[in-house]
Amino acid sequence: MDRFCDAMIAIRAEIDKVGSGQWPAGDNPLVNAPHTAAMVSADEWPHPYPRSVGGYPAGVDRAGKYWPPVRRVDGAYGDRNLVCSCPAPEAFED
Repeated sequence: MDRFCDAMIAIRAEIDKVGSGQWPAGDNPLVNAPHTAAMVSADEWPHPYPRSVGGYPAGVDRAGKYWPPVRRVDGAYGDRNLVCSCPAPEAFED
């Protein structure tokens, strides 16, 4: 529970940085999360916030960091283009 609360406090601090104009609304850790290992290890870092903030948000254990293989799943696309991968109803008949 403490880790969750620490994460919420850290997210609020990032929101405050956007609100104060320190980070732009369209290019900040909240908009670009999650950061993949490929993004963080790239030669160039095109964002106004430090690479360490993108790779290791507040409270993340560097030794146990999970690196997502992709950035985000497009949930809205999935909602509009439903693909059912479950068995047909006939498969459940006795």
